[in-house]
Amino acid sequence: MERVTLGGSAVEVSRICLGTMTFGNQTDEAGGHQQMDMALEAGMTFLDCAEMYPVNPVRRETIGVSEEIIGRWLARTGNRDRVEIATKITGPSQMVRDGAPFDGATVRACIDASLRRLQTDRIDLYQLHWPVRGSYGFRQNWGFDPSGQDKAQTLAHMRDVLEALKEAVAAGKLRAVGLSNESAWGLTRWCDVADAMDAPRMAAIQNEYSPLYRLYDTDLAEVAVNEDVTLLSYSPLAAGLLTGKYAEGALPEGSRAAVDKATGGQGNLGGRKTGRGLKAAAAYGALAAEHGWDVIHMAIAWQLTRPFKVVPIIGATTTDQLRHLIAGLDRDLPDELRRGIERLHRAHPLPY
Repeated sequence: MERVTLGGSAVEVSRICLGTMTFGNQTDEAGGHQQMDMALEAGMTFLDCAEMYPVNPVRRETIGVSEEIIGRWLARTGNRDRVEIATKITGPSQMVRDGAPFDGATVRACIDASLRRLQTDRIDLYQLHWPVRGSYGFRQNWGFDPSGQDKAQTLAHMRDVLEALKEAVAAGKLRAVGLSNESAWGLTRWCDVADAMDAPRMAAIQNEYSPLYRLYDTDLAEVAVNEDVTLLSYSPLAAGLLTGKYAEGALPEGSRAAVDKATGGQGNLGGRKTGRGLKAAAAYGALAAEHGWDVIHMAIAWQLTRPFKVVPIIGATTTDQLRHLIAGLDRDLPDELRRGIERLHRAHPLPY
């Protein structure tokens, strides 16, 4: 598998990343270990995690379990030097650390805690999961209100956190740093403050991106190109909506929506499973079929044609799902199919 460098860092990773957010919940430990074995065999060496994982749902008693599963796999296989590991600090959270402030001291403690759970001496990419000032991620864009933000407070927070990250990089605990669920303004400010402090620059930003959700395409893409930041795109299949498995009201057993509903959630894929979203997903499925493509393989291949640096994060509940994903990772998207995707984007803009 092709390899790329994250932003302006020295961290080289596989072109596709394996997401591990179901490890310890929908995917048991044995299944998680098997998925990492399969990924490595396919040349996919980049693993993404977070201290709050597993999700769907997030529970206090399972926080850190996904990192622990990776750690035990590393200890058992001795594969640490063959993979690149990304993980994240959650930010302010009553569930994760009882609302402790998200400051430099917390960052230092959380880095050490993740290192212990991962059973390693270094993290290749350490990401800030959520901005402290709020985010428009996960459908919050419909009512986003930045009017209560305090710029001076935000910049002071950035300096405090960057000082902690700078120390961790100098100590060899981190190789590169990044963001998640950030905005164009936030990414720009993190880069500017880092430059002023001679602190590590953000090498990556992990935001949602798929044919159905393309908020990244304009201001964020421009910032990322000019500041040399790589997009790590999560939910490239729109949390499974693009697969077509939820068409005509279907709710497959064991699916993300079914599990969410069974545990008290709405079962709407974080706001993605709307009437317009289902209609758009059906259109993309029909386009793929018309060109003899699997819609899953089409969605991933399309990401690699974008005019900015991007590493898609693929996730699977089962090994069969991962095997199917891997089978299409070596295909190049034809120009005619790419143009068809752009036509559908205009016909179905931001369908959820």
